[in-house]
Amino acid sequence: MEKRFERRHSRWYEKALLSLPAQLLLGLPFVLLPVTLERWGVGFWHELDDVRINTMSAVALCFLVVTLTQRRIARFPGAHVAAYLVSTITVAFLFAIVILFFTREGYSRQVLFFSYFLCLVWFYSDYFLGRRYRKLKMALVPAGAALKLESTRDTELRRLEQPDLEGIRFDGVVADLRSPDLSPDWERFLARCTLCRIPVYHVKQISESMTGRVQIDHLVENEFGSLLPSTFYAFFKRCVDVFAVVVTSPLTVPLMLLTAVAVKLDSPGSALFIQNRVGQGGRDYQIYKFRSMCHDSEKDGAQLAQAGDMRVTRVGKVIRKTRLDELPQFYNVLKGDMSLIGPRPEQRAFVEQFENEIPFYVYRHVVKPGITGWAQVVQGYASDADDTRVKLQHDFYYIKHFSLWLDILIVFKTIRTILTGFGAR
Repeated sequence: MEKRFERRHSRWYEKALLSLPAQLLLGLPFVLLPVTLERWGVGFWHELDDVRINTMSAVALCFLVVTLTQRRIARFPGAHVAAYLVSTITVAFLFAIVILFFTREGYSRQVLFFSYFLCLVWFYSDYFLGRRYRKLKMALVPAGAALKLESTRDTELRRLEQPDLEGIRFDGVVADLRSPDLSPDWERFLARCTLCRIPVYHVKQISESMTGRVQIDHLVENEFGSLLPSTFYAFFKRCVDVFAVVVTSPLTVPLMLLTAVAVKLDSPGSALFIQNRVGQGGRDYQIYKFRSMCHDSEKDGAQLAQAGDMRVTRVGKVIRKTRLDELPQFYNVLKGDMSLIGPRPEQRAFVEQFENEIPFYVYRHVVKPGITGWAQVVQGYASDADDTRVKLQHDFYYIKHFSLWLDILIVFKTIRTILTGFGAR
């Protein structure tokens, strides 16, 4: 059985190792060589002036950034890579052009332009030609919580009937390693898989990667040490937040003025809605939004928004769907009360209620609240304690995987949310 295990796993292992080098060795020449040969001729490397070096370096850097970004994003649940290829490639090339422009370095617009389109061709071809191999095929050990897992669009789970891989190639084995139902035969099987370098995953790890949620039932299972966010990335994220708000202000400030006028003309009351929310460390702060409900919407106390809420005004429906009502929170970002990306802040009354009903709810305040976040783009609004429990599991996933790559994915999903109105109430 050991030789059979080694043979099955080696195919998957080599494919995983060679995919990145293959992208660089095959994809970069495909993107760069046709354009440079057409623009500068066969012997272009004999006269490598600043224009040629800058242009080829920019294309190579863009290709590397897109490759790494797509590979990182693909690790997260619900990350359909093809949907973000155009955005990723466009942003990478625009960023390169901006750097070259402001540094006043010479470059060839023709080479950059056509390399951009060849990049699109390469990555889309790579995705569609290889997507049949991208679906993970996992062997499921029939014991404990592993029996509750179900296959998804990106992961196929096949239940094993006996401690053998049965002649089928798998990318890994899933088991409830804490289950008392694991027999000695299954334990020996898992040990042999590990010795043969076949990945063995605990059921909670696979469940988290498939759902984008971290379970919060027991403190010991949460691994709170792994949920402690990086202080270095938090500082970097703060710098990016301020930079993004300042750079986009020529566009957002006029848009906020128009929105304020529309809100004011639509219904009586102030254009702004100011409310106390709970932020990082459990501290209260004032959040600013454009008013999307009638001015006396909370005369009977705080209420969660419901689907088809009658308190929402005509303009309010539009600005909630397009998320224009969130724009004044850029001021909260500049003040340091919020980040662009993070768990959504709640009112103190709801926080106290959920702390009594949901274990470890307060831990979501370990990071700054955000204008958009993982729970918002995956789940949408929460209307009761059960929805909030699921939303909190998404928030814990964000805290545990607190990184640039997850934030990039959330930005892409937020753009899609704005265009589709997903989750608006």
